[in-house]
This record gives sequence, structure tokens and C-alpha cells, in this order.
Amino acid sequence: MMNRALRRVVLAGLLVLASCAGRPEGVLVPSGETPAGVSTVDLLVATTRARSSEPGVLFSGERGSDLLMNDIVVSIPPEDKREVGQVQWPEKLPADPMKNFSTVSVTPVEGAKAGGAWLDQNLPKSRRVLVFVHGFNNRYEDAVYRFAQIVHDSKTDAAPVIFTWPSRASIFDYSYDKESTNYSRDALEELLRAAVNSPKVGEITIMAHSMGTWLAVETLRQMAIRDGHVPKKIQQIILASPDLDVDVFGQQFRALGKDKPKFTLFVSRDDRALTLSRRISGNVDRLGQINPAEEPYRSMLEKQGITVLDLTALKSGDRLNHGKFAESPEVVRLIGNRLIDGQAVTDSQVGFGERLGAVALGTAQTVGSAASIVVSTPIAVFDPVTRKNYDDQWRRFGNAVEDTTTTAVGQ
Repeated sequence: MMNRALRRVVLAGLLVLASCAGRPEGVLVPSGETPAGVSTVDLLVATTRARSSEPGVLFSGERGSDLLMNDIVVSIPPEDKREVGQVQWPEKLPADPMKNFSTVSVTPVEGAKAGGAWLDQNLPKSRRVLVFVHGFNNRYEDAVYRFAQIVHDSKTDAAPVIFTWPSRASIFDYSYDKESTNYSRDALEELLRAAVNSPKVGEITIMAHSMGTWLAVETLRQMAIRDGHVPKKIQQIILASPDLDVDVFGQQFRALGKDKPKFTLFVSRDDRALTLSRRISGNVDRLGQINPAEEPYRSMLEKQGITVLDLTALKSGDRLNHGKFAESPEVVRLIGNRLIDGQAVTDSQVGFGERLGAVALGTAQTVGSAASIVVSTPIAVFDPVTRKNYDDQWRRFGNAVEDTTTTAVGQ
């Protein structure tokens, strides 16, 4: 029988699913309309899902045999009609583009070099590419609209590409989803190599969420083993709420070789989805739930040059506290303005105001250097008043959080 904590997590997950149940299906039927005042986001959507025969669904949660791609344009309501960090799902179809996210067009992208050709045509002047890998319990349209929201709200200067793998979108299909990430490693590698091999692409950032972090890091590990290193164009890795066993991540990280991309983690100790994952995965710490200010994690993260943003004190509308990175206006802007640009987030110039209460743990590649000494203590990225509020919250959370294990990350 499930213990009380696990029952609470499952119940919360069911509530989230119930809140999604009222959404109309078929939101990806293209309208072809872009009224004045709306914004549009043009995405390359690559998938290993099986095709769906239902109009506007496009792909199911089952596994397909090929890597398939579409160019999907999503319209987003005017700024005064929506909240930053939220996806405004239509209550009925057709969607009202002045109030809801709406699909403008869906165009198949076909051919052996399709991904590279799309990138060549859609690269901004920065020559950057952002590849997003979604997490557990996501339908195809969930992934597309969420990524469109992230791209729009972060105002990122990069060509947006999403890789969506076969998820049945049910909390009771955790094992199926996990195996689907393994099933999709070769396809994600194919997509990444298309970007790497494009002479017009300058650098690539990979951002992954939840279970998608397993797929992203495993694919990088696979590429490093095959080539002896991770391709140099892949420069930034952002792992949000990573559903990764800390022991396994340590092994994966070592396998990436000496010249690794820069890693940034978004963690939160009140992440209920990761609490469930931990319970069903041998009760080993999940990377997205660690306390980066405590040992052994603090020393190990600093030693390996990994930057951590602790979002525990951040409040969001997500009942599971699993999607804070996408729902917080401050965090999505940070992703677009600094992380994808390769800028540090450990200096005092990053101001989030009082509602975030995050801590950035800066790291240095050379332990013992002047930079390492400066950042060895967590740096609050907000004003002193907010810091005091955060310290109070930190103590309250600390009393409720389970002790971390003594497993070292990236030792």
C-alpha cells in the first residue's frame, strides 16, 4: 500500500490530469490566421511518435519507426490578454487567437537533410539553435504549445527546435515513458548531428525538462562515446527539474569527456513529481531535488563547473512544483537573456525581485582559483530584503526536506 506522502503526490497528479481533461482535442488544426496584435513562433518539431489519424492531434503517444519533422507556427495572444509563463489553452475550437494559443500552420519537413535545411533558413543573426526536450506525461500538442510559450516569453535569440518523444501522457505509464526516452536516443542524436553539421549554425543550446533530461544527457553520452567528445558546437546544457538518479548522472557526466558543454541545473526541493519518481526508483536522490548548498553536492557541483539555480522558494501555479522554470516570468527571461547567450548568472546584476527567492550557485572550472573562492558561497540573486525572506523560507523548507544521501555527483 502506498504511504501517505506517495498518495498525496499521486492525488496531485490526478488533479493536474483532471484539469487538462477539459481541453478540446485537435488544437493543431491550422487556422491560417494571424490577426493584428498577435505574435507568432515558428518551430521545427521533430518526433519519434507514431502518427495519429485524428485531425489536429497529428501524433499519438505510441512509438513510431522514423524521425518525422514538421514546421509548426503557433500564434500567441497580445501581451495585455495573457500572463507571461502561461499557455492559454482554448476552451473550445476553433481557438480565438486574440485570447488563446492557436495553430497557424503545420508543414511537413521531409528529406534526409530536412532538419539542417530548416535551420539554414530560420537561423537568426546570432547563429544559435535552441533544442528543447520535454518531460514525462506530455502529449504532442502539450510539448508544442509549452515550447512556443517558452520561446516567446524568453525572447530567445535562437532558432527553436523541439524534440518530442513518445509519452502516453499518464502518470500510470511512467515506465513506458522512460523506455520511450531510451527508444529515442538515436533519433535525437540524428537531429543534433544535423544541427552540428550545418555550416551556418554557430552554437547549440540543449534545454531539457524532467524525464527529458535523461534522454538529453544519455544522447550526449552516446555521442561522446562514439566520437571521443561532445561536438564543440553544443555549448550549453540546461536541465530543468532533472528526473535523474544522482549516481547515474555522475557516471553520465564523466563519460562526456574533458571538454564538456556548460551545464546549468534548475532544482526545487518541493518538486512533488520528483518525490514520486524517487519513491519508485529505489529512493535514490533525484538530481532536480538536491540541496546544492549542502555537502556533498556543493563541492561536487563546484568542482565540475556546474551552475545551479535553486527555485525551492519560488511559488507557481503548478500543483506539482515541477514546471517552475517555464511558468516564472523571471526565469524564462533569464533563460533567454543570459543562459542561452552563455552568460553567467552568479553576479549581482541579476535582479528577480521579491517573488522569486532563488539562489544561484556559481561554479568555476578551476577549484581554488580566485573565481572559485568568490563563488564558493551561494550568491543570492535578489535584493537584501528578499534575501531575508528567502532565509526564513529556507529554514522552513529545511525542516521538511529529507536528508540528502552521501552520494557524490560527478565525483
